Amino acid sequence: MAQTIAALSTAPGGAIGIVRISGDCAAQYLNALFTPVGGGELVPRMLTYGTLTVHDRQIDRPMAVFFPAPATYTGEPMAEIHCHGASAVLQATLAALFELGARQAEPGEFTRRAFVNGKMDLFAAEAVNDLVCAQSEQAAALATAQLGGHISAAFSDMRQTLIGVCAQFLAVIDYPDEDIDDLPREQIARTLTDMRSRLTELRDSYERGRALREGLPCAIIGRPNAGKSTLLNALLGYDRAIVTDIAGTTRDTVEETLHLGALVLRLQDTAGLRDTDDPVEQIGVSRARDAVARAGQQGVVLAVFDGSRPLTQEDRMVMQAARDAQRVVAVLSKADLPQAIAVDEIKQMFDYVVPLSAKKREGLERLTQTLTTLTGVHDLPQDGGLITNIRQAEILSHTARHLEQAEQQLLAGFSPDAVVYDMEQAIACLGELTGQSVQADIVDHIFAHFCVGK
Repeated sequence: MAQTIAALSTAPGGAIGIVRISGDCAAQYLNALFTPVGGGELVPRMLTYGTLTVHDRQIDRPMAVFFPAPATYTGEPMAEIHCHGASAVLQATLAALFELGARQAEPGEFTRRAFVNGKMDLFAAEAVNDLVCAQSEQAAALATAQLGGHISAAFSDMRQTLIGVCAQFLAVIDYPDEDIDDLPREQIARTLTDMRSRLTELRDSYERGRALREGLPCAIIGRPNAGKSTLLNALLGYDRAIVTDIAGTTRDTVEETLHLGALVLRLQDTAGLRDTDDPVEQIGVSRARDAVARAGQQGVVLAVFDGSRPLTQEDRMVMQAARDAQRVVAVLSKADLPQAIAVDEIKQMFDYVVPLSAKKREGLERLTQTLTTLTGVHDLPQDGGLITNIRQAEILSHTARHLEQAEQQLLAGFSPDAVVYDMEQAIACLGELTGQSVQADIVDHIFAHFCVGK
């Protein structure tokens, strides 16, 4: 019998705090502390108003509810006490539960018990953490769709199909004297091709899924006084970075998170790119180049050029720095002033060019639309069909590779046992995705990243 656990499942400092209990003693511990107003017993699944008593002293008038097993989140008896959010009340409630015999829940232990008790698979459990950590409405919608089980069901169907094919192949191998029809190899190969195509599509969605879950790094680069810090402040809506007419004001990267609808950007305002003898500014320029390298591989680079001045050698340094980035938007700043920049030269270098005036907040909407289109976060699958973590992406890659090898062996006329080996490896990989054959240390690692109380 697993020990009954308890934890605060809401963030500290709110108006309401929920203490969650799970385990065989959940009802006993709740009844020891909570008494419904007017007496009587708690009706299962009905939120009831009452008094909370600790050491013979009434400390709150909360709501409480009991959930009998097995139709609960964890599959065990569960209870919740909805207290006022005062830290003293919540801590006293938890302390009283621990005195009764409960223990502090570990990070992710409620969801882990749900997984262990068959209430959800590992893919859905990871979606719970994504939902808790969602930074945008779209990220929350994606996690909720994954919790719905559509993608998990697709993985299970693939796994069962492969198990069936392997079973018939093995029957042919083990019972050669029996009249067992050999499977049509070309038909099976087409099935494997379809599976591999779907898994590869999901694997390739990882970057989009991660962008929703974590946000994209976005480096703002340009020569000194190009308008980088003014752009940062305009996007954030307040003065985060110091703006002056003195070149080299920004010496280090300034980082902030920006929400643009579905898009979450981790903005980095960088030191102006130029050759300098100032050792402090040299460090800033070096860090700016590092920021471009990170954003160029994983996120977005905003290359800012002063539209009111002709291109300089320093501007061309910026062009060179942004050349290898996967996603770049050239921002022509100071559009409220007479323009002198060579726009054609900029357009030859960059596919996306947005003129704007950060000072007057003109053109920011167009920049937002460009970034949304460039990153692809505006067009999300409704079935939760995006991969959000590297574990899932790597397993999908391994699965697709084994399916490809099995397909090639089928068409090349290899013996059934050679084909079965790679199919069994693919089956094992799909089991790792949903937790049917995952190792205990991997499960430990996954749930260690959850919040306490979830």
